[in-house]
Amino acid sequence: MNSNSRVAMITGANGAIGKAVAQGIAETGDFEVILACRDEARAQRAVRDVTRATGNQHVRYELVDVSRQASIQSLADRWQGPLHVLVNNAGATPRGREETPEGIEVQFATNVLGYFWMIQAFTGHLRRSAPARVINVASYWTGDLDLDDLEFEARRYDNGRAYRQSKQANRMLTVAFAQRLEPYKIAVNACHPGDVNSKLSNDLGFGGSDSPEAAARTPVWLATDPAGQEYTGKYFDNLRPVRDRFAEDQAAIERLFQACLEYQ
Repeated sequence: MNSNSRVAMITGANGAIGKAVAQGIAETGDFEVILACRDEARAQRAVRDVTRATGNQHVRYELVDVSRQASIQSLADRWQGPLHVLVNNAGATPRGREETPEGIEVQFATNVLGYFWMIQAFTGHLRRSAPARVINVASYWTGDLDLDDLEFEARRYDNGRAYRQSKQANRMLTVAFAQRLEPYKIAVNACHPGDVNSKLSNDLGFGGSDSPEAAARTPVWLATDPAGQEYTGKYFDNLRPVRDRFAEDQAAIERLFQACLEYQ
């Protein structure tokens, strides 16, 4: 890669949207692209697909389970070189309530703490590479956050409600991290990607009308366009910042951030 090349990492990059995001960034030709995946065989296939589709020979994978903090920290510890763009995209929505080996409800661990831990673990790398940016793939389908029952221990588990809660949390934590990282020239933004027919949407009982490429358009734009560095703490849909009512409750944002800090 030439001296002007940048490095981008996408979590959950073997899924429909994640792979399309990786491909969209790779095809600019300006990035080394790292696909952060949990399953090695699927990661290898995704790397081959992205390389073949884009001609970018600087595509590789790293193994990580974002639902487990130790796995994330291991990836951060072995990371060498810069990181200019982190796209938090990995998600899960099991139909029944499940727990990680650490005893954390899987959807909260993956969709919320996974984003939180990735930003925490890679802040040093992003600071050394600044100006840098973080894109949190969220959703317009949000709500139902219960700060007193983040893991559905008191409420009856419903994967749709748990998913909506996790995407609301993504948007709120985007604001919290944007405030903390702006002094280091790290922009943090969230976005709705698009509705794709994927395992995740199928687990929620939906199909999807958007192609993966269309769904990836906004996160790719935030990762590669100057606007993705100029804005921070914003929520985007269809390449435009839109009002986020969840970003306006600073007390709840801070309470959520502190709750996530307790998972150490």
